[in-house]
Amino acid sequence: MQADTAPKTALAGIRVIELGTFLSAPFAATLLADFGADVVKIELPGEGDPMRTLGSFPPDGKSGYWWSSIARNKRSLALDIRTPEGLEILGQLIDTADVLIENFRPGTLDRWGATREWLLERRPGLLIARISGYGQDGPLRGVPGFDRNAQAFSGLVYLTGEPDMPPQQAGLPVCDFTAGLWAAFGIVGSAPPGGVGGRARSLLA
Repeated sequence: MQADTAPKTALAGIRVIELGTFLSAPFAATLLADFGADVVKIELPGEGDPMRTLGSFPPDGKSGYWWSSIARNKRSLALDIRTPEGLEILGQLIDTADVLIENFRPGTLDRWGATREWLLERRPGLLIARISGYGQDGPLRGVPGFDRNAQAFSGLVYLTGEPDMPPQQAGLPVCDFTAGLWAAFGIVGSAPPGGVGGRARSLLA
C-alpha cells in the first residue's frame, strides 16, 4: 500500500515510551498502540517483563494469554536504565517521544535519575503518565500496588462469589485493566490543546 493511501490512524505520529511491568501501564500503552501510536517498551535485560512467562504454556514457554495480548503492536528494547549508560539511552529516546507511561512505585524513577525535571529538560512538553497503587504522594505511596490489593481495598471482593462464602477475587484483574484504561483515556485527552490525538492530527495534516 502506498504511503499516501494508507489508512491514517488516530495516534499515528505519536511516540510512546513504556516503562511498565505486569499489566496496568502495559495495557494503557497497548490501547495507544492499537490507535496507531509508536510504542517502544523498555524491558530489563535478561529478564524482560514478567508477563512474558506468566501462566506460560508449552512448547515455547511464552504466555499466549497475557503476553501476546499485552505486547501487540509494540517494539521492545532491553535496557537497564539503572545504569548511567542505560539512562542516557533512555534520554535519547525521550528526546523523540510525546508520552512516557510508567507504573513503578513512586520515587523509583527519581532514584534512577529520571526525575520529572530531567525528563522535561530533555523533552519540554512531554506528557508523563504515572500509575500507582495508592497515589504519588499519599501515606501509602511506597506500598506496591497489585490488582488483588485494589480489589480488596475497593470492596470488590465482597461483591464477587457466592452467598455465605468468603470474599472472592474477580476472575480477571479488573482493577489493573481499569487503571490502564483510564490512563490511556487521560493521555489522549490531555495537553497540548486538543490532546495527544490533536497533536497526531496536526502531524498528519
